[in-house]
Amino acid sequence: MQFFIDGFSKGGVFMYPILLCAFTALGVTLDRVLYVYFRANIHGPNFMGQVQRLLLDGDVEGALRLCNAEPAAALPRVVKAALLRHDRSESELRDAVEEATLEVGPQVNRRLAYLPMIANVSTLIGLLGTIHGLIMAFDAVGMADAQGRGELLSSGIAVAMYATFFGLLVSIPTLVAHGLIAAQANGILDEIDHYGLKIINLLNALRGGSEATESPPVLPFPGR
Repeated sequence: MQFFIDGFSKGGVFMYPILLCAFTALGVTLDRVLYVYFRANIHGPNFMGQVQRLLLDGDVEGALRLCNAEPAAALPRVVKAALLRHDRSESELRDAVEEATLEVGPQVNRRLAYLPMIANVSTLIGLLGTIHGLIMAFDAVGMADAQGRGELLSSGIAVAMYATFFGLLVSIPTLVAHGLIAAQANGILDEIDHYGLKIINLLNALRGGSEATESPPVLPFPGR
C-alpha cells in the first residue's frame, strides 16, 4: 500500500485525473454488475418452462403473475408484453415483443460504453504524464547545475514511469470488467431474442393459429 501512496505522490499532477477515472470506472462497473448480473438476469430455461406449463393449462393470469414477480428482469418484461396480447394476431404479438425488446435493450447496455472510453482516457493521461515527466527530465539535464541535475532527472523519470503505471493500472481492469459485463449483457439480449420468438409461436399455437391443432403444442423450454 505504501508503494501506491508514494507513487501517487511522486507521479505529478496527472495522478488526479487518473484517480478520477478510477473512481468513475469503479462506480459504473458496480452499477452494471448489480443490474446485469442480479436485477436483469434470470434463468431463462427454468422461467420459460414454468410459463409454458401455465399456458398449456390455460392459466394466462398465472403466467402474468410469474412475470410480475420479476419486474426488473429483462426476459419476463418481454414475455409479459406478449402475454398481454395473447389473443391478438401474430403480427401484433411480434410488434409487442419487438417493442418490449427495444425498451429493454438500452437498459441492459446502459453506460457500458463508458468503460472502454474511461480505459482509453486513463491510458492516454498516463502517456501524457509520461511525456511531461520526460520533458522535466530533459530540462533538468539541459538547464540545472551539476549538483541539482541528478535530483531533477530522477524526479522527472519518476513522474514519467508512475504516470504510465497508474494509467495502465486503471485501464486494464476496466477493460476486463467491460468484457465480462458486455458478455453477460449480450447473453441476456440473445436469450430475449431466442425466447421471444418461442413465446410468439407458443401463443399462436395455443390460439389455434398454427396448422397443427390436433395435439397440444410443446416447445423446448426445458427446466434445468
